[in-house]
Amino acid sequence: MTSATQKVAILGAGYVGLTTGVALAYLGHRVSCIDVDREKVGALQAGRCPIFEPHIESLLGQPHLEFTADWDAVAEADTILICVGTPPGEDGGADLSHVEAAAQRVGELLQPNRSYVIAVKSTVPVGTAQRVGFLVQQALARRQAHTTACVASNPEFLREGAALYDMLYPDRIVVGAGEELASHRLWHLYRPILEQSFRPPPDLPRPDGLALPAFVLVDTASSELIKYAANAFLAAKISFINEISGLCEKVGADVREVARGIGLDKRIGPGFLQAGIGWGGSCFGKDTLALIKTAQDYHYPMRVVQAVREVNYAQRLWVITQLQAALKTLRGKTIGVLGLAFKPDTDDVRDAPSLDILKRLVELGAHVRAHDPAAAPNARKALAGLEVYFASQPQEVFQGADAVLILTEWKAYRTLPFAELVREMKQPLIVDGRNWLDAEALCAQGYRVIGVGRPCEFL
Repeated sequence: MTSATQKVAILGAGYVGLTTGVALAYLGHRVSCIDVDREKVGALQAGRCPIFEPHIESLLGQPHLEFTADWDAVAEADTILICVGTPPGEDGGADLSHVEAAAQRVGELLQPNRSYVIAVKSTVPVGTAQRVGFLVQQALARRQAHTTACVASNPEFLREGAALYDMLYPDRIVVGAGEELASHRLWHLYRPILEQSFRPPPDLPRPDGLALPAFVLVDTASSELIKYAANAFLAAKISFINEISGLCEKVGADVREVARGIGLDKRIGPGFLQAGIGWGGSCFGKDTLALIKTAQDYHYPMRVVQAVREVNYAQRLWVITQLQAALKTLRGKTIGVLGLAFKPDTDDVRDAPSLDILKRLVELGAHVRAHDPAAAPNARKALAGLEVYFASQPQEVFQGADAVLILTEWKAYRTLPFAELVREMKQPLIVDGRNWLDAEALCAQGYRVIGVGRPCEFL
């Protein structure tokens, strides 16, 4: 089946499943997003997006898009996309229980005398597509159902905060498939994206000069490893520039200029060379750990990836070190915090650097006042039991503060009335953990500003 319109069942309505479903329905496919969380399904049916992700909510009411907790749509689908979570297990490897449960359920629902393509979009270790295929075939054999079910790997490369943009305007679409049916059907599923033949959403225009995405067709093992390798490499770039930032502080160099100088080299590129307090979120930490665990199973040490993780988590202590150097003891001090999400334009605080920093501040006896325009509710849950005041307005964190920390680079923080807020502080110190603000302008307004990898003459 290679017609323009396909019936698609998406298993899981989280970041990946929801974004994929919304995009495919916009392209004209008939999409059913299936999730076991009935509260989430109810919110989506009512047109409410349960996650903070730009552009998604406005597309929830499309005529060819449904949200359901009923799995019946699986049997009617042409293509089934597995988008369930793969959280880290106790040993650090990916927990595949949700993937395997989905595979078994799919095998119990497929109709006889039909052909299906099942693609795993979840981030999974090498060999998972084969395991899914085995579970599906096992369920079909128990039913004695004569059904063609091809399993492929189709990893996602979506950034939180820009997920729909990345879905519609990707650099590449990767498919790992051993059967021609799977590769052909997935190519046709994504054809409007590969050819950029669709009309862009009004609030998400096609970028000028956009090159057509590559269709990368490989074996399933290579496809599964591409996802892990990509995330590990991006994490490595961030950890590298953060390690360089520490040396910049020692020798008086400016990490921003160093990053610019090396980023102009086409072999390196400027992306992911912004020094700061390190990466967080649901992907880099989980995926680098899973990659290390996979390598351990083959007695192969991943020394670089291990170092990437060590540098990243040590970088979170940079904020504490700077505060202790500037304020000496932190006990009894009032510390304001701007930003809790692991990155802007999301409400996600999973593995966010801010959580470790706030926990350490409270351990050291500081009084913490924090603000985030989207992630405060999730941070409140993650920090339950910790004595933190969550401000409704960013200006509140300056009141009586001995220092204010910039932990997430929200655009709104750049336009705060700093010239007025300096008078609200007990000590006019800003520690900019993202090099986000204009340090020179703030210094002219009476602040002392400490940035990451910045020379003293700019502080």
